[in-house]
Amino acid sequence: MAGSRGALVVFIALVLLGAVSAGFYDDYKIIWGAQNVAANDALGEVKLSMTENIGASFATKDPYLYGAFSVKYKLVPGNSAGTVTAFYLHSDDARQDEIDFEFLGNSSGEPYLMHTNIFVNGKGGREAQFFLWFDPTADFHNYTIVWNQKQVIWLVDDVPVRVHRNIHPSLYPRTKPMYVHGTLFEASTWATRKGAVPIDWTQAPFQVNYRDFTYRACKVYNGNTLNCRMNVHQNPWERPEFQSLSTYQKQQLRNVRAKYMTYDYCTDKTRYTSPPMECSANAMAWAL
Repeated sequence: MAGSRGALVVFIALVLLGAVSAGFYDDYKIIWGAQNVAANDALGEVKLSMTENIGASFATKDPYLYGAFSVKYKLVPGNSAGTVTAFYLHSDDARQDEIDFEFLGNSSGEPYLMHTNIFVNGKGGREAQFFLWFDPTADFHNYTIVWNQKQVIWLVDDVPVRVHRNIHPSLYPRTKPMYVHGTLFEASTWATRKGAVPIDWTQAPFQVNYRDFTYRACKVYNGNTLNCRMNVHQNPWERPEFQSLSTYQKQQLRNVRAKYMTYDYCTDKTRYTSPPMECSANAMAWAL
């Protein structure tokens, strides 16, 4: 990532300019809940709804290996307990690679919880959670995943909130192309206070708006990933300035962790007697 404060912002601007299609269905396919997907190409917006019967999910038609992926959300307003809105990359196989943004619904007046995770060959358990520092239901905010051969960065309105470094092949998604997904689904058993607050179907339909779901990434054709792995200097997300945080960005990330992080698997001694081996490398990414 950037060596200066402005470089990352410029890069995210490039992301938002990339992969703009003539219409939603040119680039995306419905996974389930087609009746609950409403695309407005004039606004560049997609609305997902969830009723008591079903939510909705869509994904890109093509997979990607490395890149930057961004969406603007306006999340479910009011009592959204038991709902989850997700923006994630997924390899769509049984032993999946996956990089997640999930937004866990809440009772009215409570802050949204932002859940992040990363899976490699079907193994997850690398969760980090944050309260958002704004009302995500009042307006659109930008959420970005930058994934390159050195690290994954999660950003909210261009502010880095989490880094996962590539230190070992078994701990990093590096070989499987992934599809970009958007989903609204019910998760009453775990989403809100670990399932203590179930979904209230009298509030249905629940609705979430996606806008500018765009990306600048390396498309994989016929399973051939060589171009994505080898031509690193031709891919802007692989440039040296996007593979480490600037001093300012480190300060931003440390501030988010100090004020808004509610859970970090690296400090969960109940689950892990010793921190997983990548934790120290990740911490070094934002150390001043």
